[in-house]
Parts: sequence; C-alpha cells; structure tokens
Amino acid sequence: MFAPDDIFRIDTDAAFERAALETFRFQAARCAPYREYLDRIGVRPAQVGSLREIPFLPIRLFKSREVYCGDRAPEAVFTSSATTGMTPSRHPMQSLAWYEQTFRAAFRTFYGDPARWSLYGLLPSYLEREGSSLVYMADRLIGDCGSGGFYLDDYERLLDDMRADPKPKILLGVSYALWDLAERHAPKLRDTIVMETGGMKGHRRELPKEEFHRLLCGAFGVEAIHSEYGMAELTSQAYSQGGNRFRCPSWMHIVVRDINDPFDLHAPGTRGGINVVDLANRSSCAFIQTDDSGTLFADGSFTIEGRIDRSDIRGCNLLVQ
Repeated sequence: MFAPDDIFRIDTDAAFERAALETFRFQAARCAPYREYLDRIGVRPAQVGSLREIPFLPIRLFKSREVYCGDRAPEAVFTSSATTGMTPSRHPMQSLAWYEQTFRAAFRTFYGDPARWSLYGLLPSYLEREGSSLVYMADRLIGDCGSGGFYLDDYERLLDDMRADPKPKILLGVSYALWDLAERHAPKLRDTIVMETGGMKGHRRELPKEEFHRLLCGAFGVEAIHSEYGMAELTSQAYSQGGNRFRCPSWMHIVVRDINDPFDLHAPGTRGGINVVDLANRSSCAFIQTDDSGTLFADGSFTIEGRIDRSDIRGCNLLVQ
C-alpha cells in the first residue's frame, strides 16, 4: 500500500483515483463493517475498477458498529454531538499524530502558516463534552498560532482580548454562539475572519445559510463568513471562504448521489446527497455516505444545503437492520 504521507502529494485526478482504489481494496479486506456492507449489496472488491464504482458506507454505521481497521488499539475515539437520547457516532483514531498532520495540512492549504494568525474558539457545546475532534483540532491550532484561546460565554473578555490582539484573527464559532455574540454585542471586528462550524444544535431556530451569513456580516462588519465542514466520522476538513462554497484539500473529494437511490451517482451541477472520499480515514473507512445534501460543481467545490429528511434510505438499511 502507498505510504500514508503520499496522500498529501496528490496533484492529479488520476493520482487520487489510484490512491482511492488502493485504499478501497485495503479497507474492503480489513474493515469488518465495510466488508459486510459490500457483501450485502453484492459488490466484489476485485471487480471494482474505478472510483465511481466504489460504494460509500452509510454514516449511521458509525453509531452501531466499530468502523476500524487499524493494526493496533486506537489512541483516541472521537464522538459526534448528539441530543438527549440519541446515540453518538464513534470514530476510532489510530494515531493522534496522523490526525494532527492532516488537519494542519488542510489548514495550511487554505490559510497558510498558523503562526501568522490568532485563533479564538467560541465552541461552548463542544467544550462541554468529551471526545470532540473539533475541540482537539482547535486546541492544537491555537497552540500553533501562539495566541488566542477558548471562550464559553464570556463575550466581554473575548472581545477585549481580540481588540488588544495586533495579529490577524480567526474567530471560530458554533453557529448559535456566533448568533448570540452578534445579537448581544454586534461588535465590528477588525482584521478578523469569522468562521462558523455546524448548526444551531437545538439552541436556536435554523435559518437559511445565506440569511444567517448576512446577519453575521452586518453585526460583525465583515464582507463574508467563512465555514469549516468536518465531522467526527472524518479526519479531514473542507473550508468555505465565503458564499457557502466549500473546497477540499487534495486528498478529499465530494461525490453527489441521488437522495432516494444511494447507488445512483450524479454528475456535477446537480443537487443530491453528499458522499465524501477522505483518504486520511486510513484506519476506518475512507468512503462515507453522509446525511447532508448539497450541490457539487465542476471545479470540485460544493455547497451544503441542509440535512436529508428521513434518511433511512435503503443503502443504510441493508446493514443497519
């Protein structure tokens, strides 16, 4: 199998497809839930010869199965946020050093050297539980920046610290906390990128993304709202630098599927369910069928338009039931 670091040097579609096929064959043999899923849908790994033929594992399997093919015990298990009574997803991470290498490479792809930034984290719902991959990432990036920090709901201290900070700043916040900050203080932020991650988590009503971003832009005095697209089940992150248009690092690709038929893949330019190829998921499964919907564009960028309602589609039921 190719060396893990090789994924960071992928620079063509052909190289990505070669790496994806090699990863698929490895995980089809080593990852028990994925192997069982392939068997139930009648896919023989030896007969898969292109990226478009690789099946995507329904993300709900991370709630009920151990999606893992590492060769030793994982160093950490990241978990998704879940409302009361819901089962969180679990993503075993064989190597925290690998996770750090991956998120640092993705950050550098879009924002350059972390040392030039100060990173301020407004992530209350994540900080108040254990197992958040987002908090782990933000904590290490704050260390790389050398300035910034985490804030729960102490908005006055956050704003005082940001005003006194001469460096360019990134304010990374869960959506409802950014809305609270905008509503209570409407601070005009200088030399600051505002980056939202995730929805309202049950704390606020959901707004259309465009309307929400306009609200934040007006309150904070910025031209655009950046976004981070990641989840506990992934190792990598995509970033939007405005307009809800996300771009992936070179080792991560998006595929769009029909919402009602998970095996019908759409061409770019159409709306559908979001599938993610994350080659950094080397010790779990790199081919994830998410419950998000969006549109993929010809240049590989994509938008997220919401969650798929009643997402118990047949691709998932084959293994969940």
